[in-house]
Amino acid sequence: MRVCWLALLWCLGWPIAQAGQALPAEVQLVSEHWVGHTNKDGSGLAWDIMRQVFEPAGVKMHFRVVPYTRSIGLVQRGEADAWLGSYRDEVSEKIIYPRWPYDADQIVALSLREQPVPTLQNIGQYRLSWIRGYEYQRYLPGVKRYEEIQRRVGILRMLELGHADFFLDASTEVEDVLREGPDSARFRTTALTRLPLYAGFADTARGRALAELFDRRMAELVRDGKLRAVFRRWQQPYPFDEDMEIPDASP
Repeated sequence: MRVCWLALLWCLGWPIAQAGQALPAEVQLVSEHWVGHTNKDGSGLAWDIMRQVFEPAGVKMHFRVVPYTRSIGLVQRGEADAWLGSYRDEVSEKIIYPRWPYDADQIVALSLREQPVPTLQNIGQYRLSWIRGYEYQRYLPGVKRYEEIQRRVGILRMLELGHADFFLDASTEVEDVLREGPDSARFRTTALTRLPLYAGFADTARGRALAELFDRRMAELVRDGKLRAVFRRWQQPYPFDEDMEIPDASP
């Protein structure tokens, strides 16, 4: 189902912080380490976007880099305010999502070259694999056979041995996987869809206040074009001009 999610956001309007509601002086963010996105030294596209969102509003950004599933648990327990890199409604328990995404993943299928070229419409016919916690079965149509793996080590060997037909991940992560292999020419990547990326906030009064601030600031930054320079600096496509393929995730 093709929707212009940027236009939809504008039509729905933006959450406005309640009058008199005090904002926290700082926001505690957590994320998995993704090179160029959430680097361990605090550099990266996502960290820079979050600074642009929060710090001009007087909220100091602090961050921790932890494994993905742990980052979700920290937010659910109230030990962090939000984690980065979530797909919309990926987690429902003790989590709230803002209206605005902050970026988008290009989801690709990695396979041996002798495999058929997949499409978004037929990808569900194949045996699939992805990293535990990414929940691609919720966003891709017809997925029935899949395996979640703990880490990206050994993915090329897994495909060579025929344990899966395709490995699914963001294009930047698949590029890293291919760089680690001795014979990347044996493999092919096929673009499937783009999925907006969200910050998932704790479902607390503090988290709701920060999520409302996030929506208000993102609307301002996109309207004024101030995030374009951030995406350009990290040599990433600017996602807020595009329509996206948003798969129908209903059962």
